Amino acid sequence: MKNNDFEKLAKKTVVDYFNKNAEKTDSIEIKEEDTFIVWSCKTLQNNKALISTNVSDGMYYELTYNGDKKELYLDAYKKWENVCYKIDE
Repeated sequence: MKNNDFEKLAKKTVVDYFNKNAEKTDSIEIKEEDTFIVWSCKTLQNNKALISTNVSDGMYYELTYNGDKKELYLDAYKKWENVCYKIDE
């Protein structure tokens, strides 16, 4: 799968997943333009991307395309905290 095709499929998958699983009482529905790719790479026939949305829910999504099996995997994560550690060299 070409990288552009994968990124479009990944964004659509995140939108579908979010709209199906979002809290219904929040009345939030997103579109593809509400998503953005944080990081993406293609290695041989496989693709991977980290995607977030403009919804302030702390969620991000990891999508992996297995080119051998023609399968797309989605992992949904919640950011718990952001901690800075000072490293002395």
